[in-house]
Amino acid sequence: MRNRLLRATVLALSCWIAAPALARSAPDPSYKTLDGQTRKLSSLRGKIVVVNFWATWCVPCQDELPRLSKLAASYADKPVAFVLISIDEPKDRAKVPAALERLHVTQESWVGGNTDITGEFGLGDIVPGTVILDDHGQVVARVMGEAREEDVRTPVDWLLGGKTGTAPSAMTKRY
Repeated sequence: MRNRLLRATVLALSCWIAAPALARSAPDPSYKTLDGQTRKLSSLRGKIVVVNFWATWCVPCQDELPRLSKLAASYADKPVAFVLISIDEPKDRAKVPAALERLHVTQESWVGGNTDITGEFGLGDIVPGTVILDDHGQVVARVMGEAREEDVRTPVDWLLGGKTGTAPSAMTKRY
């Protein structure tokens, strides 16, 4: 009995230590879809979620969004959702659909983000910024600045693989 308890304690501690340092529940404010429906990230629980904050006026975002679109397509048959959240001011939100169309991006897109929300995610007040959430809505990885393919693929694949192996970096800075 004592050995089982010791093994269970060691196993629990090793899982805790291997988890990304910043795993915490993601903020869950309401956003609007492009057709005006209210959405929350919590509606996607049960899936790994890649959340990208961007803006129509952000030049690095224009480079990053098509890359994220290709990544999303590569995970189409997996329990992974990609959500793009614009931080454009309400007066500029009409520009969002045209920007997405110009960039050939078809991922689910919401508006209503802002720099207060990106700050709550630990991304500071710049865009682009990306967070990867596990299927329970816990923040597993963050990318401040323009995400590279491996910045997204590494934590997503780690989650899809049952969190085995080395945990991904909890924070990547690309600016």
